Amino acid sequence: MDRILSAKHGQLKKVFEAMGKVLVAFSGGVDSSLLLKVATDAIGRENVLAVTALSPLYPERELATAKSVAATLGVRHLLIESNELEIEGFSANPPNRCYYCKKELFEKLLDLAKGEGIRFIVEGSTLDDEKDHRPGRAAVRELGVRSPLQEALLTKEDVRKLSRGLGLPTWDKPSFACLASRFPYGEEITPDSLKKVDEAEEFLFSLGFKQVRVRHYQKLARIEILKEEMGRLIDPELRERVVSRLKKIGYAYVTLDLQGFRSGSMNEVL
Repeated sequence: MDRILSAKHGQLKKVFEAMGKVLVAFSGGVDSSLLLKVATDAIGRENVLAVTALSPLYPERELATAKSVAATLGVRHLLIESNELEIEGFSANPPNRCYYCKKELFEKLLDLAKGEGIRFIVEGSTLDDEKDHRPGRAAVRELGVRSPLQEALLTKEDVRKLSRGLGLPTWDKPSFACLASRFPYGEEITPDSLKKVDEAEEFLFSLGFKQVRVRHYQKLARIEILKEEMGRLIDPELRERVVSRLKKIGYAYVTLDLQGFRSGSMNEVL
């Protein structure tokens, strides 16, 4: 671990030590897994509660990772129900959709934390999250939720490096955003369309693609994969398997985005 990253790691531990006891909004992703690990190291597992929301916006594979990481760290792990599609205004998919989602989630976590005698809720935003369209950050600020990774000046690259150094299995886990991020703003999000996206992405992961997004445009699927993996689709047999399966799922048109995978590509129109 280099000197600068080591200093950031030390600062992150100090942030947790000052809080003493925390509830971690825990998705099982790269960022929140590091958050949970360092919190446990800094203040002890008895002072850390991990909470994961069960939601139609998150695939079963993400929940499996969250359970595994929490169990490995020996942290108490609670699951709560969350159905964002029932939030007024969410399904219409406005540009500030994430605000509605985060506000409801963190209000639930605040109630839970109060009942557990925990003063602080923490979540896994990094410095890089300030560079993109992140309306959910407004809810974080409004409700007094802490973002220790930002406070310790950690970038996403820092998080992966530190996670690897600490032996976390999530250090090279593909980045993930909720399935609602696959829809162009203004297009209604429905249970059926979420299922299509989830099934399509699960199939592509099963073929060995490391990083996948299937952007949903009603009858059209726009596939984003890493640029270095695009060459695999030159194989006509594999390409036909992808097209055939996505058409079976319900897409009439299947396209490959030549720019490749990029987080937050739906925000490029804003």
